[in-house]
Amino acid sequence: MRKLVAALATGIIIATTAVTTVSAEEYEVQSGDNLWNIAEENNTTVDELIDINELKDTVIHPKEVLLLNEVHKVKRGDSLISVANQYNVTVDELKKWNNIESDIIIIGQELEIKSVTTDKEENNEESSSEEKAETKNENKEVKTTSSNEEPEGKKMTVKSTAYTASCDGCSGVTYTGVDLNKNPDAKVIAVDPKVIPLGSEVYVEGYGYATAADIGSAIKGKRIDVFIPELSDAKDWGTRDLEITILD
Repeated sequence: MRKLVAALATGIIIATTAVTTVSAEEYEVQSGDNLWNIAEENNTTVDELIDINELKDTVIHPKEVLLLNEVHKVKRGDSLISVANQYNVTVDELKKWNNIESDIIIIGQELEIKSVTTDKEENNEESSSEEKAETKNENKEVKTTSSNEEPEGKKMTVKSTAYTASCDGCSGVTYTGVDLNKNPDAKVIAVDPKVIPLGSEVYVEGYGYATAADIGSAIKGKRIDVFIPELSDAKDWGTRDLEITILD
């Protein structure tokens, strides 16, 4: 369930849900530990521990904190299949590691990756180039949008309100199973699935790119509810008419 935070004048309250995210699992080195026993006990490899923690050798010290798993932050265009392929794991493994039941992942969501088997050293240069190209494209996209070139897709004028996961009676989990309390950076909107299919990527004026991953009892017809982590900011959003684009 989740609460709708509309303008104070509306006083509308609805059931809410919210998004899933995870942070990297950590381990504090104990006296007598070594990378081999830590790797074995946590279902990973020594090479992975070295890569993730950027260690120069296999020497570790008591009270040192090690990251055990990789974390992938979902970006535009990502899917469970593309993320699984990137890390050479399976979709089922991603779902299991992150307690995901549906096939929907959210922009800004963090996915925990365990037992990664890709050779990062070989792909370092390629990944760096891809990241630079991606950053360049994102910057270009922002400039394009701000210069009146609209995202392509089905346009629609809707009435929008905002909601937050941090409130009395809120579970913090969206209809599609995403935990918004754990993933406050997620870009999520609640929709009427008869109008905007769940899982759709949507550009929302004044909010940005988001995923239709939630529903609400008051969200019917051409109406959306945008997720904003801070209650004060959600109240400031109020109720407004705006244009959205359901991306192709």
